[in-house]
Amino acid sequence: MELTVVTQNLKLGALRSADGDPQGRWPLLVERILAAAERVDVVMLCEVVDWHRYGHKQLVRALCDLGLDAAPLAPSRSGIGTALLFRRETMGHWVRHNPDFASETLHGFAVTSFDVGLPAPLSFVPVHLTPFDADAALSEANLVASRAHKYGPFAVVSGDCNYPPASARNPLPDHAAMRAYNAGSRTLLPAGDVTPGTAPEPDRRVARKLAQNGLVDVAWHLFEQTGDHRLLARTGTDDRIDQAWVSSPLAGAVSNYRLLDRPEGASDHHGLVFRIDTDNVDTTDPWARR
Repeated sequence: MELTVVTQNLKLGALRSADGDPQGRWPLLVERILAAAERVDVVMLCEVVDWHRYGHKQLVRALCDLGLDAAPLAPSRSGIGTALLFRRETMGHWVRHNPDFASETLHGFAVTSFDVGLPAPLSFVPVHLTPFDADAALSEANLVASRAHKYGPFAVVSGDCNYPPASARNPLPDHAAMRAYNAGSRTLLPAGDVTPGTAPEPDRRVARKLAQNGLVDVAWHLFEQTGDHRLLARTGTDDRIDQAWVSSPLAGAVSNYRLLDRPEGASDHHGLVFRIDTDNVDTTDPWARR
């Protein structure tokens, strides 16, 4: 079975601007998500702000507009949470939903798992790592990657990772476009003085921690197979900070990764879409957590 997965940072719920002014961008995001594929099976969202208010009014609106169901919204200390939407006709109902330890991260997370015919459930974790502190994000990445494997070896972790990709062979960030507060988090502290005009070094530790946990960067994996540099395009103004990661048994099953950048103005982040063919998942070692 082929499953199409979309990832999108909504930018403050698609309901307001960064300055807090009302801003109804949700119809633009509906257009973006529905145009991603003929059938979208899973949507992994971050910056899900105020979707729980007024009886989950915005969540219900999203489900009606997209024709999808939802797992319970993940708890979030910041109120800038994550959500998982899914197509019941292809995914069935979730068999596990686990928000344990969500409060150990700034924006929260939850693991939602489905029986799609694999030896163990297929788990999805929408993620939004803290942008304020690379050391804190490193700890969050380790926790999320560990929890993604709660129900077995088949997992997808995708969202706004907020830090540069793992391999130094990725294109360098556009440091001229990077805000100073992002440079402070996303680049390494120099050994000596901070000299204006000196190109900083990207801090790749967060992505490398995900890789150390056995996760595979979908865009990078497909780039290594094809050499198509479009796969490594920036997802924000200055770097490829939105990333889709899968556990290693899923690496051979992923394809059709691309950015979602239309319509313009839908968000300050491009979306991602990719496909998982469950018939191509490596099922030779269906271990259980211990």
